[in-house]
Amino acid sequence: LEDGTVLVGTSFGCHKAVEGEVVFCTGMVGYPESLTDPSYQGQILTLTQPMIGNYGVPDRTVMDEFSLPKYFESTKIHAAGLLVQDYSHHYSHWNAVSSLG
Repeated sequence: LEDGTVLVGTSFGCHKAVEGEVVFCTGMVGYPESLTDPSYQGQILTLTQPMIGNYGVPDRTVMDEFSLPKYFESTKIHAAGLLVQDYSHHYSHWNAVSSLG
């Protein structure tokens, strides 16, 4: 951080170094919607929910009646990174087809 503070964590998903503004998402939408929200372009997203990944990720190919992604805000991830407190490697949800990582 700017004051010299270094925070250490464990990587899941994409294993690479990123830079960006750290922002908080306090909304009640899920992480698939937040990660694909264009307003978070290039930012490192921090979610306020304590456990992330437990309900997986829905099918990315399903479109609504307007040919827009049904379960996402756009067709790609816009956030540069995702900070979570507790990542769940195992998901369980009727609509999930893959894990977040």
